[in-house]
Amino acid sequence: MDNTSAQLYQERKQRFIDAVQLKVPDRVPTSIHLSYFPARFTGITYRDAYYDFPKWKEAYLKTALWLQPDRCEYFPTQSGRVMEALDVKTTAWPGHGVGINSSHQFVENEHMKQEEYDLFLSDQSDFNIRCLLPRFYGLLRPLSGLPPLTSIGNFLPFDTVSTPEFTNMLRKMADIAHEAMQWQEHVRDMVVALNENGFPLSSAGIGGGVPYDMISDFLRGMKGAMLDMYRCPDKLLAAIEKISLQTENRIAAGPKASEFTTAFIALHRGADGFMSLKQFERFYWPYLVKLVNALVEAGYTPEVFFEGDYTGRLEYLKELPKGKVIARFDRSDMAKVKEVLGGHICIMGNVPSSLLQTADTATVINYCRRLIDIAGRDGGFIMNTGSVIDEVKPENLKAMIDFTHDYGRYR
Repeated sequence: MDNTSAQLYQERKQRFIDAVQLKVPDRVPTSIHLSYFPARFTGITYRDAYYDFPKWKEAYLKTALWLQPDRCEYFPTQSGRVMEALDVKTTAWPGHGVGINSSHQFVENEHMKQEEYDLFLSDQSDFNIRCLLPRFYGLLRPLSGLPPLTSIGNFLPFDTVSTPEFTNMLRKMADIAHEAMQWQEHVRDMVVALNENGFPLSSAGIGGGVPYDMISDFLRGMKGAMLDMYRCPDKLLAAIEKISLQTENRIAAGPKASEFTTAFIALHRGADGFMSLKQFERFYWPYLVKLVNALVEAGYTPEVFFEGDYTGRLEYLKELPKGKVIARFDRSDMAKVKEVLGGHICIMGNVPSSLLQTADTATVINYCRRLIDIAGRDGGFIMNTGSVIDEVKPENLKAMIDFTHDYGRYR
């Protein structure tokens, strides 16, 4: 890292930290998750993010250097070849299940049947290996032929392990593992390259998810989890408690943050419209608080993405530790957000991607001006978009960042 980039890195990092800690920085910081925008901006395909990492890295860096945000968020992809070999059932990605220039899609399914709660609660390892993994990955389907793990005792089930399907699975897994590790090296190189070009990037993969979301996203599906709140609430709550304790233990046993490091948490099913406040208080909120507190205790700064509209639930957020959390908002009323949370939690957001995609530059600038005037007063605010920016107009995104840097000065 040259001296100019090193100085820029430190200035940006400190500006971001000051906002998080509710201090007044020199100006409003900007943070952008580029998602697939670099592909459109540089003329490559979304598919390259999964199949040609050097090309993707070049496009990502070129885009970041043109935009010059204070923080360039990066969420890693996995090798498309690895995902194909695993026969991933939970995701469709560019060039596999969706078009080469279409954003990835999560494929939600009922991977755990309602009657399988008892197995999940009594022997989760057995459930994961024999039931869940074969449903997530087609390659791992032979695992479903194993006998219950508690019945194995001291004897390996050679009759199952020796079948052609099982041995083929093991051989392929060895090859896949090597390529997956090589892809992780590419991801680490990307993070280093962004840092060396002056963009602080301190997000850790330790965050995890709220237990209800994990059940809704990966086990029961949205419909199943919603019905469970009525049909078998006690089992749902027991599963939530189990996942919550596991997550807390994982964070406590994991590495502690030695410097400012964010831990990203996306909230999917807790917003207004997904469940009542009574259900939110029982199934969702207490476990989000536990997750946030566990991360803070380990030295991390939770970066919580409140997807959807949380305007009706803002009072709850005052229970989160003061000056220790970033709350990114999608469609919440930012005037109300500032009124309720100003001086307690750093707020981030929420320029609509629809505005950036369809409006003219003057309209974008007017929105940003109002947002800075309302949410940016007295510090504790970071400018960001409300959601992904895959198809926004480049000139609008650039205008959002440049205007914020010029207009959002405190002194």
